[in-house]
Amino acid sequence: MTKEEKSQYIEELSSKLADSGVFYLADTAELTVEAINAIRRKCYNNNIELRVVKNTLLEKALDRIEDRDYSELYGVLAGPTSIMFAEVGNAPAKLIKDFRKKNDKPILKAAYIDETIYVGDEQLDFLSAIKSKEELIGDIIGILQSPAKNVVSALKSGGGTIAGILKTLEERG
Repeated sequence: MTKEEKSQYIEELSSKLADSGVFYLADTAELTVEAINAIRRKCYNNNIELRVVKNTLLEKALDRIEDRDYSELYGVLAGPTSIMFAEVGNAPAKLIKDFRKKNDKPILKAAYIDETIYVGDEQLDFLSAIKSKEELIGDIIGILQSPAKNVVSALKSGGGTIAGILKTLEERG
């Protein structure tokens, strides 16, 4: 790779990192070609982009992003590194966890999710349990609908009279 190609690659990677709210760094070394192809296929099917990166180029790309501090990630930039870009924060963790049912790797080095950095493979269970934005919105909508459902059911069960509604609500209280 020429100096100009490296510079262009760093610039493109830096732009991708800046635009991404979620990325994971993992060690996929020593996986067979068959296993690598399988994980790439799983990534593709789950809207996750998988790239193998050189640590020095990744560190330079991270340094170029002005508004964020990625210094916690520099300690994990040793050995082979793959980067997984995703839109859903827990998607790569779930994929890694599922893939490791049959393989020893990938090993989670670190993750960046919505301005928070998680370091180490021991974070995998926690990261896979994090709810996505869509799941959180669904939970909030469910909570907001709950009082309305109580009022509607009280109206139906009370026979439509004020006394009946009050009696039903009193019994539930």
